[in-house]
Order: sequence, then structure tokens, then C-alpha cells
Amino acid sequence: MDAAAQAWPERPAVSRQESTSTFTALRDASHRLAAWLHAQGVGRGRRVVIAVPSGPLVPALVFAASRLGAPWSVLHEQVRGVPLEHVLDDCEPSLVVAEDPASRQAARDRGVVAAGPEDLLPIAFPEPGTAAPVERLTLPEPLAVDPVCLIYTSGTTSLPKAVVSTHQQVVFAARAIQQVLRYQDDDVVYCPLPLSFDYGLYQIFLGALSGAHVVLGGAAEAGPALLRSLLDSKATVLPAVPSVAESLVWLLKRATAQRPPLRLVTNTGAALSTETVNALRAALPGLRAQVMYGLTECKRAVIMPPDGDLERPGSCGLPLPGTEILIVDDRGEPVPAGVVGEIVVRGPHVMAGYWRRPELHAQRFPRRDGLFPELRTGDYGHLDEDGYLYFSGRRDDLYKERGFRVSATEVEAAAHRVPGVVSAAVLPPSGKRPAVLAVVAEMSAEQVLGGMRDQIEEFKVPRRCVVLEELPLSGNGKVDRKKLATVVEGRSGLPGRA
Repeated sequence: MDAAAQAWPERPAVSRQESTSTFTALRDASHRLAAWLHAQGVGRGRRVVIAVPSGPLVPALVFAASRLGAPWSVLHEQVRGVPLEHVLDDCEPSLVVAEDPASRQAARDRGVVAAGPEDLLPIAFPEPGTAAPVERLTLPEPLAVDPVCLIYTSGTTSLPKAVVSTHQQVVFAARAIQQVLRYQDDDVVYCPLPLSFDYGLYQIFLGALSGAHVVLGGAAEAGPALLRSLLDSKATVLPAVPSVAESLVWLLKRATAQRPPLRLVTNTGAALSTETVNALRAALPGLRAQVMYGLTECKRAVIMPPDGDLERPGSCGLPLPGTEILIVDDRGEPVPAGVVGEIVVRGPHVMAGYWRRPELHAQRFPRRDGLFPELRTGDYGHLDEDGYLYFSGRRDDLYKERGFRVSATEVEAAAHRVPGVVSAAVLPPSGKRPAVLAVVAEMSAEQVLGGMRDQIEEFKVPRRCVVLEELPLSGNGKVDRKKLATVVEGRSGLPGRA
């Protein structure tokens, strides 16, 4: 951030609705907040939890805590009650910044200092003419190997676990991603993703590296208001997840001649269908797409060259510079190109480990002679002869159907290829319930299943399909499969739906 403020002092860095902060203002805000945090007893190794809506205050707090060597956790502002209490008890922070009064009280009940955004905004961003000179603390800088953040992720465990990353891991990841994506200093990045999602948070880091202006959206702006937000912000870059990209396609089909000046769309979090990305290209001439694959434990693993998916359909790209992708069998031994196995990631961006979860750490980092550390992702795919990665599915996405192994990712991709299907998600079998395909579509369930028989083998087509008005989404814009299972069970037996 200091380098960005020196290079582009008065250029807008981060905006949210009517609030805009320049790179200089954001740097100064981080220094003011660092002094305030230090006065509250926050220092190296002391954790800070941030649970406030997206806006300039969040990156200011992130950079402030980082200056002190205090690991931070950014939570979605809707994380409250039991989920928040789990985080408080798990990471034992020294300070909590939360919008919700009950969340602040939960922290104080545990002897933790708590504050609201209304307390910190006047400190971070004082009114013009009222700001005192910025004081810069003269404390030892944190080491590159010190933890910088704890990012909570759910996965397949019952309670969220924290991924620990160091300063050098985050810096390497951000620089490597920027080296491939090449954000420009005149870009406007419209980010509809929450900053609690590392994909969203890294837009701030990429903006600081490139000089791009990051405009933060909210959950409401990721739906019908998405196109208007892109037009109003004059966005040139859109970091998307499939639900955002699918929503934009739907909006563009029904919109007037107005088109946002997007030059680049990126995608991660889940596979983006070929039909969706090609529909975006058709609606926005000159748009380039870069699909990616990654997970919280390494931030990003591979990125496709611009429009590389046109030449290699189904691939999600090449490893980041300075990293390596391996495909291994059940014994952990590398397999030849073209053979499906577990995806393993090696590189300086791989997490330090899980916070207080040694059993999970051991699962992710099984030692193997000659290669350590290597992150066992639990995801499956294969490499081609040129080193491009093809994602097959996550461990919990693979299931048996009629005695055959089936990938939920493959089935979802086939559903997206059926004309009239807007979005799709598969629920693997559970107990006595068979695999279920849930779609948002302009046709009946029978028509969807009939169309899928032209796309994939008969044995891979789920026996049941449910047509919904929308798929339930998590705060990160991904399909919430737990909520989806509840919705699907509620639709059992309805005519034309099963």
C-alpha cells in the first residue's frame, strides 16, 4: 500500500457507494488505525476479527493490523450468533470490529475489546481540515514468515476452520496472480464479492499492485442491479463466480443497447460453463475471459491465458509462475499426463497450515520423499502434455450412479449445455435419496433431462430433476448445497418437478 500511495497518490483506490478513498488516504488511514490498535494492546501475534460491511474501512483495518504483525480475520457481516462465537472461541482475538451490537457484546463477554465502524471511521477517515498529522509507529516490522491472516472456510467439516497464511505467502500469491491477469492502472474493477471471500479480498491487493480502482459491491448488487452497477462504475474488470456470470448473461439478454466497457472477466470458486462465457463474449465484443482454479489453502493454483478456453475447452489453465501442479494416485505417486488423479499444489503461496487443527494439517500435507511441502487438495483432475490442468471434481462431488463413478461437475456442465438452462447444481446421493439435478430453466424437468441425454452418457443423467426459480447462494455467491438440499426435499412429489 505504501508503494501504491507513492506511485498513484491521488488516484481512487477503493470505493463503496458514495465513499471513495485514494491510495494516499487509504495508506494514511492504515497508519491511524495501526496507532489506535496499538493503543488497545494489539501487537504481533494478537488476532483481530473484522465483521463489517464491505467498504474502505475493511482494507484500512487489514493493512493496519498487518503493519503491527497482528493476524486478521475478515468475516462476512452476517456471521453472527453461534458461527461468530465459534470464531471468537477458536482464534481468541484481542480485538473485534463488528457492525452488529450483539456481536460486539459477545466479544466483550469474553473479555475482548470490541468496537463498531462508527467508532473507527472518524479515526481512519477524518473530515477534511480536521485530520491531525499522521503518526507512524516505530515498531519492529513483522517477519515475512509471521502469520498475516486467518481465513475461515467451511469445506466438509461441521464448523469453519481457519487457513493460516504468512506475509510472504500472501505477497507472493498477489504478485503471481497480477503477473498473469495484468490489471492496468486505468482499470476499474467492479467486485460484487464480499471481502470475507479471499477472491474478493485479493482484488484490493491486485488494485494496490496495479493502480486499479476497486469498486466494492454488495449482495444486492450481484443480482438484478448488477448491470446497472457495472454501467455506473464504468467497470473494465469483473471478478465473477458462476452465479454472477450467469446473472449478467441473463441481464444482457434483456437489456437495451447499453453495454459496460468490460475488457476482462475472471472466474473461480466453481466451474464456469462454456456456454456462459461464450454468451458473455457474444454480448460484449472485445471481452476477454480468464478462468482459474484455486482454493483458500493456496489462493490460486492455475490461471488460463486470456481466452485460452477457446483453444482448450474444459481446461482451467497453467500453474502460477513459480509454482507447480502434480497429479497423484491414491498412494501419492505422480501419474502420467491424461490420467485423472488428485490435484497437488506446490509453491510459495501454499498456506502455512490450519489454525489449531493438526489432524487436518496432516491430511493436507502428507510427507512424501523428495517433495515437501505439497498441498493435497482433495480435488481431482488431469494435466495434458503441455501442463494445462483439467478439473474433474472435488472429492465430495464424485459419487456412484448405477454402479459407475460420476462427477457432479461434469453433470452440471452438461446441464448448462442444454438450451434454456440458466444455472444448474447437482446434489450427490445421500442416504436413500438419489442424485438430484436442480436447475433454473425455461422448460420442464423432463425436457431438461431429455436434453441432457444428448450431452452425456445415459448412466450419468440424474434420475430426478427439480426446476427452481433460483438456486440458494452462500455469502460468497456459490451455490449453498445445504440450503439447496432443504429446498429440494420440500419440492418432493410436486407434479412436473421430479
